[in-house]
Amino acid sequence: MSLHHLLMINHLLLQKKFFIKIKENNLTPGQPKVLEYLSTHDGAIQKEIASACHIEPASITSVLSGMEKAGLVKKQPDPLSKRNVNVFITPQGREKWREIEPVFHQIDDAALSGFSKEEAEQLNCFLNKIYENLKGCI
Repeated sequence: MSLHHLLMINHLLLQKKFFIKIKENNLTPGQPKVLEYLSTHDGAIQKEIASACHIEPASITSVLSGMEKAGLVKKQPDPLSKRNVNVFITPQGREKWREIEPVFHQIDDAALSGFSKEEAEQLNCFLNKIYENLKGCI
């Protein structure tokens, strides 16, 4: 199989398995990535979140609105810039993150089953190199 096909089917399979495991959490695609990012970047502006989570700026607005309605995040005007809005994870959002974070690790462990530590590190390096190569050409 070609590289693009292998990367695509592995991504789809990882995502499918992840969302099956967290089905009862009622999160939509995009929301787990945002919770993960905000767990360590609380108060980030929408543009930063969109960039870090690889979500289109137009889409991040609807993702965050859904999360705000669900009580997972709250938005506040940025005191330093009238154009920006800071996004904060709520206690409910932190609890949701604590529930789903272990699933990320379970999926990673399953995907890397049978790999030595060195092989897993090498794969990570290769995937990062592919990312850097493609990031510049799009």
